[in-house]
Amino acid sequence: MSLPRQLRDESDFEQLPEDVAVSAHIADIEERSGFSVYYTFVIEVKTRGGTKYFIYRRYSQFFTLHTKLEDSYGPENGMAPYIYTFPPLPSKIYVGNKKEIAESRITLLSAYMKALLNSPTWILLDEDLRLFFHQTADDSVRIPRALRRLRPHTRKIKKNSQHISDMERPRAEAVFDFKGNADQELSFKSGDLIYLLSRVNKNWLEGSTADRIGIFPQSFVRIIKDLPVEKFPVSCLRCYFHDYDVCAIRDIPLEEDVKKRPSYSELLELMRNQFPDVDLALNMKDSHGDLIRLVDNSDMELLVTKGKRKSHLENFFPWELHITRSDDLDVYRNVE
Repeated sequence: MSLPRQLRDESDFEQLPEDVAVSAHIADIEERSGFSVYYTFVIEVKTRGGTKYFIYRRYSQFFTLHTKLEDSYGPENGMAPYIYTFPPLPSKIYVGNKKEIAESRITLLSAYMKALLNSPTWILLDEDLRLFFHQTADDSVRIPRALRRLRPHTRKIKKNSQHISDMERPRAEAVFDFKGNADQELSFKSGDLIYLLSRVNKNWLEGSTADRIGIFPQSFVRIIKDLPVEKFPVSCLRCYFHDYDVCAIRDIPLEEDVKKRPSYSELLELMRNQFPDVDLALNMKDSHGDLIRLVDNSDMELLVTKGKRKSHLENFFPWELHITRSDDLDVYRNVE
């Protein structure tokens, strides 16, 4: 018996809260658009109480969690008896195709999560670990765009949701009989009413009839009220393009938290995509109204802390970016 398994068996595992994550694996990756194109891992989590749900995490979030756990309990920093040797996290990769890198990490990160959730119970109760595997409000409204394989049902029917009117719930009517070929598939007869829970992919839905729940092909039903359109939190970055004697304002929508500080390379890549025909330079405006050119990562903190606007709209980044042509040096002499 492995040491982690032995430590868990000797602990009071059955007394853990039912919402504690006990297993997780990566079902897919999704391309996202932020300061640069990146990929999130679609993770199916199972709790001790048997509930299943999806969460969406970036590699950077895995890295942050691992660092916090090592700082709290690792052999170099932990305090006896709360010292633990964690499984190794797949290392950062700085060069290569982003999609291929994400694909290559699926198996490694799934193995990492399996080992991590096989840790002693006092690790499973760590606040940072629980927050990582917790399904946030954003996670709950996102619908996986395409899963690598059809998964078993991902939630239980909530008995306390009866206050929602049946007329308000997404639903469909079966137009053909459907007999599921697997446990996770929902069988029904023509005329049955099916309440919709999620869209698995473009051809399959997840729904419930009475106390049963499962997945089924959309072609077998007629949609009465469809699921809400997938929405992602979008923030806006306001930038000013100083094109010699003209200044244009552009608000760029990003799927990023307004609190995030981008790296210089991420910001430069984003602006090159926005202004593809311009040899550009990144700048900020100081308190005197003068432009200061940004040249590397050390300037990002200056941009975020000193480039803040006195007031800004909700969901806008609190700092502004000024774009100039790299050979236009006149903008540094007199900016109104």
